[in-house]
Amino acid sequence: MTDSADRQLAAQYEAFPYPARDPREEAKRLIVGSPSHLREIDHWIFASRRPATRPLHALVAGGGTGDATIMLAQQMAWAGRPGSVTWLDRSGAARKIAQGRAAARNLHNIRFEEGSLLDLPESGLGPFDYVDCCGVLHHLPDPLAGLRALVSVLARGGGLGLMVYAPHGRTGVYMLQDALRLLAPPAEAPAARVEVARRLWKQVPETAWLRRNPWLTDHLSGGDAGLYDLLLNPRDQAFTVPQLAALVAAAGLRIACWVEPVRYDPDAYLPDPRLRARTAGLDPVARAALAEAVTGNMGIHIVYCVRAADPVAEPPWDDPDAVPVLREMEGPALAKGLPKDGTLPVTFDGLRVNLPLPRLAPAILQRVDGRRSFGAIADELAAHGVSREQFARDLPGLRHAMEAMNRLLIAAPAAGA
Repeated sequence: MTDSADRQLAAQYEAFPYPARDPREEAKRLIVGSPSHLREIDHWIFASRRPATRPLHALVAGGGTGDATIMLAQQMAWAGRPGSVTWLDRSGAARKIAQGRAAARNLHNIRFEEGSLLDLPESGLGPFDYVDCCGVLHHLPDPLAGLRALVSVLARGGGLGLMVYAPHGRTGVYMLQDALRLLAPPAEAPAARVEVARRLWKQVPETAWLRRNPWLTDHLSGGDAGLYDLLLNPRDQAFTVPQLAALVAAAGLRIACWVEPVRYDPDAYLPDPRLRARTAGLDPVARAALAEAVTGNMGIHIVYCVRAADPVAEPPWDDPDAVPVLREMEGPALAKGLPKDGTLPVTFDGLRVNLPLPRLAPAILQRVDGRRSFGAIADELAAHGVSREQFARDLPGLRHAMEAMNRLLIAAPAAGA
């Protein structure tokens, strides 16, 4: 499937490895996000039923300069989780950066492979329990062929984390891409095209839609690599919710989670009961499509997927031995900072949502430390006069709010079959 755009893409990522990263920065921070956060994989892909002692073999297809690879490998190392992460990309320049970042962290659970994800079916790699593919499918001449190639190396019972561009939140991008194809044709060298793009951005009038789009910053803070990837990419296909759902289904998959779930729930910001009566009649994809169209701020879609034929499994929220965990939050600090009005205000790219919380939310969250089980939390609350019936009534409400934010999840069991 090599064509002129594909060759230009290869040249782009050799000239400007993406995203721009410096291995020396690893001492200061770990870049964390979705998909491929270990706690999210445990929860959304394996329904918190796959034992933490079982080796996890992951593939990051289109690994770039290493964000997902480094995050997952580091989280596995910190948690003492067995397994490995395989980085796969065509860019030798990106590989050098990713390897430098791994070396800076002294990570030894990463395998580096140069090549195209389209060659995976004949590569001899895999099978993989989990496959990450972020920012790649939308650059392929045939995204479905790419997704099927990923599925070909997916182990039984495994899943994928995908990210693709979404059109509404990228308002303004494609207009300037059109302009730059005229001013800096794709056949020109990447460095020359970047220089033209820099000049154009300084002079585009305030009426340009990208000037009015605050949700995109790659051209402002992402260096030459970010500017090129946003405005000069030779092939860039954005997917609406229905288009992504159709792509996933055509590859024999189903979506286990849209990240973050609350963003795709129109009832979270449409309180009118007459409107809710209408949203109630929509199927899940239509509800998510409505949310996308109404909010207008989604520049990407992130989904976790499993095989459509696999049994539907829910995380064990009703199991007293299950251990709740918070993602990038500390339970006591979160509990202390909750508003007194019984709601949790959250903002997603300017979209403000107030999530209702049950009365026991502070008391429960204060005890979520990654070690206490639901049963242990209930025992502690009972010792302080809270009935187990009240705990059982309030836990679903807390789950509804915090799981929808992709923040309160359930840990992988310590042992099991």
